[in-house]
Amino acid sequence: MKKKRRFRRGEIPTASMADIAFLLLIFFLVTTTIDMDKGLGIVLPAEGEEIEIKKDNILNCLINSSGNVLLGGEPIKTKDIGKEVRRKIAENQKLIISVKAHAKTKYSDYIAVIDQLKMANAKRISIAEVE
Repeated sequence: MKKKRRFRRGEIPTASMADIAFLLLIFFLVTTTIDMDKGLGIVLPAEGEEIEIKKDNILNCLINSSGNVLLGGEPIKTKDIGKEVRRKIAENQKLIISVKAHAKTKYSDYIAVIDQLKMANAKRISIAEVE
């Protein structure tokens, strides 16, 4: 009489599964690149450094909580800031634009104003503290 052989179902060895998962994790951590946000390119002065500036060389740009902008005390639309600032810089090369925003100003409104100043080639921008 012949004995019947019983075949077991195939099994996958799981003893080294944790090692493989760990090696894959290390591989992807090492080879993945992380894009760094560029943000706003602003050069900040050294701590405690204060410079006296003539009032004729300062142009105040105020942004209220609803996104309305005052440039030199006059209301102006955000899209027109670039033209006006370009004109004022042509009149006074030493002009510094002081930007001050209300504490509840939307970030997008603030960035829109800074972008307009950058497009107007304003190199001297001062960001005033919010009180």
